Formats: sequence, C-alpha cells, structure tokens
Amino acid sequence: MADSDAPAVSNPVEYIQHHLVNWSVGVEKGEEVSIVDFSVLHVDVVLISVALAGIFAYFAWKVGSNLDANKPSGFQNVAESVVEFVNQQVQDLFPNADKYVGPIAITLFIWIMMMNAMDLVPVDLIPGLAVGVGGLLFGADPSHVYFKAVPTTNLDTTLGLAFAVFLLTIFYNIKAKGVGGYLMQFLTHPFGIWLAPVNVFMTLIEEISKPVSMGLRLFGNMFAGELIFLLIALLGFSIWAAPGQIFLGSLWAIFHIIVVTLQAFIFMLLTIIYLGLASQNNEHH
Repeated sequence: MADSDAPAVSNPVEYIQHHLVNWSVGVEKGEEVSIVDFSVLHVDVVLISVALAGIFAYFAWKVGSNLDANKPSGFQNVAESVVEFVNQQVQDLFPNADKYVGPIAITLFIWIMMMNAMDLVPVDLIPGLAVGVGGLLFGADPSHVYFKAVPTTNLDTTLGLAFAVFLLTIFYNIKAKGVGGYLMQFLTHPFGIWLAPVNVFMTLIEEISKPVSMGLRLFGNMFAGELIFLLIALLGFSIWAAPGQIFLGSLWAIFHIIVVTLQAFIFMLLTIIYLGLASQNNEHH
C-alpha cells in the first residue's frame, strides 16, 4: 500500500488531491481513471465494502441464531426495529411485494449506511493503520498511502449498486408483464403505438435515468461530505487551529450522521418504488 516513490504531501492542495485517489491496481500511482475502465481495480473499495458486508452478515447470523422472544438482547431489539421499519416502507410502497423485496431493501439500507458511515472515520486513520501494518516495511509516512475508506465516494460503487437495482427492475418487469409485455411497454408508452420510435427513445431515457440518478445522488452527497472533512482536516496543518479543527470536525460529524442515514434511506426507498412500479401491469403503468 505504501511506496517509496509516492508523492510527498507538502501543502493543502496536494493533501486534498492525495486523499481523493484510490489504492488501485492496473493504473499508475496517482493517475486519473476514467469512470468506465474495467482494467482498473480499486482495492480499497473492494476491501472496505466486502469487510463491511461480512460484518453485517455476521451480526445478522448472530442475531438470527440467538432469537429469544422472552428475553431479547440489545442487538435483537435493534434488528427487529430495523426489520419492522423497512417492512413498513415495503408495505406502504409495494403492498403486493414478494418475499425477496424486504430482504433486498434491508440489505441495501444497512450496507449502504455502513459504507457511508466510514466517512465518520478520521481521514488519516486508516492510511496510518495501513502504514503500521505493511508500510513499515518501506519506511513510509501515512501521507504517502493512497486509500479512500468510503466506498460510496467512488462512482464505481454507487453506479454498481444502482445498476444492480436496474437489473432487478427488468426482472420484475418481465415477471409481471412477460417478455412481450415488457417490450411492448417501450413501443406504446407514453404516446401510443403510432409514435413507437418516439416512445422507444423516451422510455429508454426514462429507464436509464433511474439508476444513473440513484448512483449520482448517493455519490455526490457522500463525496461532498468527504471533501468537507478533508477541508476541516487541513486545519491540522497549523497547531493554532487545532481547537477549531476539533470543534468543526465534531459539529460536521454530528450533522453528517443524518446525511449518512438519509442517503441510505433514500436509496432503499427508491429501490422499493422502482420495483413496485415494475411489478404493475401494463394497464396501471
């Protein structure tokens, strides 16, 4: 993770630029990567997102294997509250949902919230730990390590999640309407069969805009939050500004807890809405 030829961080601009670069395989250190480049693997995104998914799965298994209706544990109470909350959203927005919609919604909500919450970890902490574990072999400084700890500040993550939802909407469309009915939707919606070419064009835009807007909304909010944390961290360049850094950092972290939760909730809510719309028959579309 640490390299002796990595650039030194000597000023605020370099500090921000440095923290906005992923630890990637298949690209030169610090080189910009295009949005769609399947030859590049962002190792930090994979490590953090998989680790958080593993933690989520472990606690879900732990609670599920120790359910006690008479003496529920604290984790069980929290889990039941989350399940009831999400199920209520599903019932309100998608009354005839099948048994998979609830688990999908809960998984997205918790996993995205956990990834978002990595934004609350001090920006230099994980790179510092990385140096402590492996970087000492190179005698490197934490400022030399490329590591973005918030997966949702990367478009690969947010658009990937949105694309997964997009595939689910196609599945539910075909399940409800059949292949023929789903394709006819492109020919007849919204102006009728006589304007089929226009309908196809507009429906494609409508369908594609859903995952794109979902992914960009989550990315934009989390990236902006991370950038503000970096700006606050710049106060650490001056020892006289340390009290202000602590105050502003704490204040923004408290506010950001709301952002972290709200963005996960919005993504989950849109998923339920899109799956509900996809499951409607043609005459109700």
